[in-house]
Amino acid sequence: MFPKQQKFLVLGLSRSGTAATEFLLEKGGKVYLYDDVTSAGLEKTIERLESLGGLRVKKEELSKMPEICDVLVLSPGIPIDHPIAISFRRAGKSIVGESELAVRYMRCLIVAVTGTNGKTTTVSMIEKIFTDNRQRAEACGNVGSPMIKRVDLGSEDIAVAEISSFQLETLNSLCPHVAVVLNITQDHLNRHYNMENYIFLKKKLLKNSTESEVVVLNYDDPIVKEFSENTRAKIVWFSLKGKVDGAYLNDGVLYYKEEKIMEVSDLPLAGEHNVQNALAAISVAKIMGVESEKIVNSLMTFKGVKHRIEKVAEIDGITYINDSKATNVDATLKAVACMKEETVLLLGGKDKGYDYTALFSALRNLKIAQAILYGENRLKLLDGAIKTGYRKVTLCDKFSIAVQLARLTAKSGQTVLLSPASASFDEFTGYEERGDKFVELVRSFEEKAKSGKENFELDDNAFIADEGEVE
Repeated sequence: MFPKQQKFLVLGLSRSGTAATEFLLEKGGKVYLYDDVTSAGLEKTIERLESLGGLRVKKEELSKMPEICDVLVLSPGIPIDHPIAISFRRAGKSIVGESELAVRYMRCLIVAVTGTNGKTTTVSMIEKIFTDNRQRAEACGNVGSPMIKRVDLGSEDIAVAEISSFQLETLNSLCPHVAVVLNITQDHLNRHYNMENYIFLKKKLLKNSTESEVVVLNYDDPIVKEFSENTRAKIVWFSLKGKVDGAYLNDGVLYYKEEKIMEVSDLPLAGEHNVQNALAAISVAKIMGVESEKIVNSLMTFKGVKHRIEKVAEIDGITYINDSKATNVDATLKAVACMKEETVLLLGGKDKGYDYTALFSALRNLKIAQAILYGENRLKLLDGAIKTGYRKVTLCDKFSIAVQLARLTAKSGQTVLLSPASASFDEFTGYEERGDKFVELVRSFEEKAKSGKENFELDDNAFIADEGEVE
């Protein structure tokens, strides 16, 4: 906890930074505010925080902040090597994130879930299992509300926290009652520079665990399996490949420590990755004492999460799927593997440091009718396609044009899948806004199809290359 007299600079006023500011002001702290993004929405946020007592900082005043402030509160979207963070570190001042701030005040039980993919789905499954069974549980962290909003939870309540590598950069005090690591694949290399740094951050989730805590690990993931060497906590495994000391799949049935839990066919979500998510959720629920029958009832009625393999509509025999949450290659390949019909795949956005050759090598063996490459990283995606000899590509500029091209390209019986394998920040504030825009465009196609007035007018520069021009 922090003394009331301390002074804070909150750098970045997104959802997390705003929540941290509100909390610190409520606690009587002196809080300085800065965000270099300019938008009408952000301006309103800053004005509201000023009305609560926050002090706006001008860009030219930032260099003085390490002398004035005791603590830098860094939003997850801002890297730990930001120049202001470096200046605070050199001045010997504390750097925390909103999640770290929250952990220092929380009294509740914490279930923390990390991994490259599946975090939101698994957190949502766990939250549903608890709330269905009259246990107060709240999803928080990288999904739901910021962790600082959950400091009101009592000692018998549960915070189910999704923890990202961005949050782990400034999260040092967390010791979850149950920690879950789902998988580790290449992601965020534009932020963390290499896989070694990324893996190191994921391991931080376990660093404070003692013999009193439990860690749930994916036995099938070779990187995650090694995490067992970095913790003193009790380990519970989950696996799709065979019997383990924990939750596992065997002959179409999900088990926990030899107890039959449910048939895999009773899970409403398709894909092996969702079976893994369910195994992790079952493990947490059993560790926390939930009866098996209640776990099954909750999982059988779980409807999935928004923007993750979400069916939007079927128009003229073409199915439209929103998987905007797939911001890395592994997530996209898992989504494509779930598609039963030939698919027109929308790929692109802001690059995260990937080599896309692995993506296109894998797509050669999947049911892809055409890949439409768009956005800031479209040429890098195209380079990956060319290197692997993948020819079924169309290149265009903007997201909205790509979606319209997909509508024109897809045939009855096929699927249009938005699963970009990229971040969204070239055109959008996040994957949610990108997914919402996709849904909006598909709904407009639906209305035009019903009215019989469907007509597309694409910019003359929309087409940059098609499959006949790729060599």
